[in-house]
Amino acid sequence: MSTNLLIGSHVGMNGPDYYLGSVKEAISYKASTFMFYTGAPQNSYRKPLNELKISEGRSLLRENGFDESKIVVHAPYIINAANPNNPDLLDLSIKVLINELQRTEAFHASILVLHPGNHLGAGPEKAIEVLANTLDKVFANDGTNVKIAIETMAGKGSEIGTSFEQIRDIIDKCHFKDRLGVCLDTCHVHDAGYDISDVDGLLDEFNRIIGLDRLLVVHVNDSKNIRSAHKDRHENIGYGEIGFDVLCRFVNHPNLINIPKILETPYVNEKAPYSDEIRMLRAESFEKNWKDSY
Repeated sequence: MSTNLLIGSHVGMNGPDYYLGSVKEAISYKASTFMFYTGAPQNSYRKPLNELKISEGRSLLRENGFDESKIVVHAPYIINAANPNNPDLLDLSIKVLINELQRTEAFHASILVLHPGNHLGAGPEKAIEVLANTLDKVFANDGTNVKIAIETMAGKGSEIGTSFEQIRDIIDKCHFKDRLGVCLDTCHVHDAGYDISDVDGLLDEFNRIIGLDRLLVVHVNDSKNIRSAHKDRHENIGYGEIGFDVLCRFVNHPNLINIPKILETPYVNEKAPYSDEIRMLRAESFEKNWKDSY
């Protein structure tokens, strides 16, 4: 059993406990890290930081031995920092992203996961150019040291960031390369066409094209879809097309020991499955029909 596995899940941040409640939720799953949004992912409204019980949450983190540098924040979905067609919406994305980086630093977290965006018919090359320019503007004005982890995407609609080469190009075109890393989502790379069953081969390819030193976060999700489906539909661990054995080898890989692994799998009958999924991945043993108890 891997007791030192750096693994957790997405957790909520709701009143009345806010960040303190996020930490309590992660502890209840026996997690060693977690990911959260600093507000609703669907809009830009954000509660003032002094209402979010940050210091209380941080104290509980320390009491339970969490490494604060491995806590992950996810940027809201409304950001399209690659928007090639609408300058007003692009300006809004810049403002929201700067604010989110500053809020991430206020929580003393150091990693913000960002969807790279959509080309909206302009083509990926144009969107990559826009995104790199946008990130330069953001990093020149946010005043933090928080790193952005660009998430690998499944290729749904006009998403960019669906190949390692595209993400490498984004990083190469940005002047603030030291502020950029990658969040590798297992479901997304599978849906984008990569053979995730060859764990060593996938990590070798990532290292050759981008560099494993850039890998800051792993999202651990099974997939409802066959490889190359470009659909992005997450499934619970062991119930999808990727399977438990592959995901278990992935999260326990020696090259990923110090990288936070985050579950974003679906609730089962409106209940969070993360305690069971974390326990099985730590034990490296699948419990058949584990969802039947929900």
